[in-house]
Amino acid sequence: MRIGELAERAGTTTRALRYYEQLGLLPARRAVNGYRAYDEGDLRLLREIRTLRDAGFGLEETRPFVECLRAGHPEGDSCPASLEVYERKLAELDDCIERLREARARVAGQFERAVRARDDLAASEGSPQCELTEE
Repeated sequence: MRIGELAERAGTTTRALRYYEQLGLLPARRAVNGYRAYDEGDLRLLREIRTLRDAGFGLEETRPFVECLRAGHPEGDSCPASLEVYERKLAELDDCIERLREARARVAGQFERAVRARDDLAASEGSPQCELTEE
């Protein structure tokens, strides 16, 4: 199949396919007429890349999965290098989740402090009137 058909079937652009080719993620085969030629295996590689990208993996992180498929393995994550990428990504996500939990705790603390301060002010002075809502 030609590049336009592959892009359409993979749900991407021809520009992205050329970029993947430039990075060595997609094979650069040419037909006799000089056009890029792709097959169902290439579509499978692109679907693997897309799935990983949708899960937050960078393009370089997809390389071991692509290489695993190109080596003839049934799944892109059946090779040791792919499993190492999974481990690194999980550690990265765990770190990110922890930082988000810490940030959430700080924001929740600030929010609770602000609510208490507002309530304390209202209790000591009576409710302040907003000039836009005064009647």
